[in-house]
Amino acid sequence: MEKLDTKPWWRYGYVWFLMAGPFIVIIAGFITAYLAITRPDPVIDDNYYRNGIEINKTLNEKRDSLAPAGQARNHAATGIKPTQNAPVQP
Repeated sequence: MEKLDTKPWWRYGYVWFLMAGPFIVIIAGFITAYLAITRPDPVIDDNYYRNGIEINKTLNEKRDSLAPAGQARNHAATGIKPTQNAPVQP
């Protein structure tokens, strides 16, 4: 006759091992919710688009001021902005 195992379910190690993954995910969810509630996102400036355009203008001015003389003359004649890595035409 075979002996039956009559231990309660919490005495088996694999049960705790199987429950550990979902339990860790639940704890991580509570931590994430706590951080989201206690640390709100900073308010974005209403003029962020205008500020970005101003930054681009500043960057273009720096790039245009560094253009070689040959490219600068071509820009004046054609109206096409030179790029920093464009080949110099003779």
